[in-house]
Amino acid sequence: MRPDPTRRGLLLAGSAALLARPARAAPDALVVMAAASLKPALDEIAATWPDPVALAYGGSGAIARQIAAGAPADVVLLAATDWMDWLVSQGAVEGAARSVAGNRLVMAGTPGGGPVCLSAAAVLARLGTGRLAMGDPMSVPAGRYGQQALETLGIWAALSEHLLMTDNVRAALAYVARGDVPLGLVYASDARGTGVEVAAEIPAPTHAPIVYPAALVRGARPGAADLLAHIAGSQAIFAAHGFAA
Repeated sequence: MRPDPTRRGLLLAGSAALLARPARAAPDALVVMAAASLKPALDEIAATWPDPVALAYGGSGAIARQIAAGAPADVVLLAATDWMDWLVSQGAVEGAARSVAGNRLVMAGTPGGGPVCLSAAAVLARLGTGRLAMGDPMSVPAGRYGQQALETLGIWAALSEHLLMTDNVRAALAYVARGDVPLGLVYASDARGTGVEVAAEIPAPTHAPIVYPAALVRGARPGAADLLAHIAGSQAIFAAHGFAA
């Protein structure tokens, strides 16, 4: 499914146009706009860089649209190659994108809920009157991977009326962690140490490979290429946060 910048999800929780931006960033700080799921790892990586870095997180679709519209940024990291391909087609990035990490998809549940079988009956039984939180497939790669997986498993149609769409995958995780919903489709890296448990691992063959492409934004300032190389070379930090190589 190719990204469509003009469409919006009908059950979107929050505004995809809003990104989590750092407060009081240094004027000379290089600006990195990144997929929300990268936050724990990227925060740590930025702390190992000797110069100021301003980090802004959000859904990949929202980030891509803002970059294409001229948002001031130096480095962009997304959670899907199709949104990066779209940025390339818009002439918004310089050179070729590079993959910096991978991930897996899981169904996260509230603590003590136990495992859930990936069948429509089992998932609906766990949901009860609640909903399954997931990123909006129209703009959030985790949501798109999730829809692909649920369709492959043959349970998308049964669950489609029981979904809570969010504007990024970390928002879906937050709904589960607060106990607002019984289950959520999130990345394996998101489910580590966040007050949720893995109720089911989504088989990798049920969806497209999950990779994180990164690139320099058109007009990036001096030092941005070195910062991107530093991020790509921080594989030990990515691995410590549950990302795959």
